[in-house]
Amino acid sequence: MTREVVLLGSTGSIGTQALDIVARNPDRFRVSALAAGGANLELLAQQVLDTGAHTVGIADSSVADEFLPLLRQRAQVNGLATSQYLTPEVISGPIAATEIASRPCDVVVNGMTGSVGLRPTLAALTAGNVLALANKESLVVGGSVVTSLARQGQLVPVDSEHSALAQCLRGGAAREVRRLILTASGGPFRGWTSEELAAVTPAQALAHPTWDMGPVVTVNSATLVNKGLEVIEAHLLFGLDYSAISTVVHPQSVIHSMVEFVDGSTLAQASPPDMRLPIALGMSWPNRVPNAAPACDWTSAATWEFLPLDEEVFPAVRLAREVGALSGTAPAVFNAANEQCVAAFLAGNLGFAAIVNTVERVVAAHVKNRGNPEDGGFVADSQLSVDAVLAAEAWARPAANEMIKREGE
Repeated sequence: MTREVVLLGSTGSIGTQALDIVARNPDRFRVSALAAGGANLELLAQQVLDTGAHTVGIADSSVADEFLPLLRQRAQVNGLATSQYLTPEVISGPIAATEIASRPCDVVVNGMTGSVGLRPTLAALTAGNVLALANKESLVVGGSVVTSLARQGQLVPVDSEHSALAQCLRGGAAREVRRLILTASGGPFRGWTSEELAAVTPAQALAHPTWDMGPVVTVNSATLVNKGLEVIEAHLLFGLDYSAISTVVHPQSVIHSMVEFVDGSTLAQASPPDMRLPIALGMSWPNRVPNAAPACDWTSAATWEFLPLDEEVFPAVRLAREVGALSGTAPAVFNAANEQCVAAFLAGNLGFAAIVNTVERVVAAHVKNRGNPEDGGFVADSQLSVDAVLAAEAWARPAANEMIKREGE
């Protein structure tokens, strides 16, 4: 049976790889709607022509009027007459992705970057759509607001680590699980000292040794903030306590994560580093898509390493555990402050080693602020709401900017 797919973040890394899977499996998937920020309208127009999507969302309303003329131009370049392609409905503005996510379909793939994906995540779940979630930030900042909406089997992870965990968990009952083990490549600075990290440049941080990702996610991988977010995500997805979620450095990125069971057995999911496998599985869960990505070559010699994570040099995972345990609005502040710090680092206004340290100070200030939630005060998990999350984020961004400014003085 063909699954109808709504794809959010279609021009990004997750989106383009998802469309590659769709193109190779036209009998399994059909794209009904696409949403993107608007920075790459030409690619979005080609995606519409390739998929026949009947609805398009563009977050940047200032460029939305350019889309249909560009679509006609791209069609002409492709040799298509007006009668040979469908002119889609265009929805523009900040709510575009949210509106599209609420449309009836078989699966919504949320490949957006950042907490801007929260409302689309909630819209997809509220509408009863299966959500293939690559936008980890929306789960992390939304916490129980998101998980309380999700029915059994409705929320399917697309991150390679959490997809691996979901696959391994098929091997035993919930009561048999001892712990989850998330693997981390270690990023480009594995083995570096704190002193060496102080001089890291944006170009160095963007040169990830294994994965091809967007700039924010790539820097997050270098600081290991991304792994910290994944620890919180694993707790929310699978319901295990933070004490039962471990991390280990695995530079080859072939083992994507592991599950240890009470009898001493450990199941690992192995495949070459290629996001098309977890994306395909997310869109077709619980069924696998044949030849979604290459398999390991077991005829060639290979060595896999597993190393402890140095949390003194890379404190992001330790901080994420503390933030996750606090829950409530703390994860939203953690994420928002980090986004501001990453932007400042890429702009040359903050040192690499200061990213996580600044985030920690912002979180500490937020937790001490237990005043009016509308003013960004800390809200516990029992009172968490979308409005509280957004207010906390709105407080965190200028708070982080002020600390960044002080750091530079």
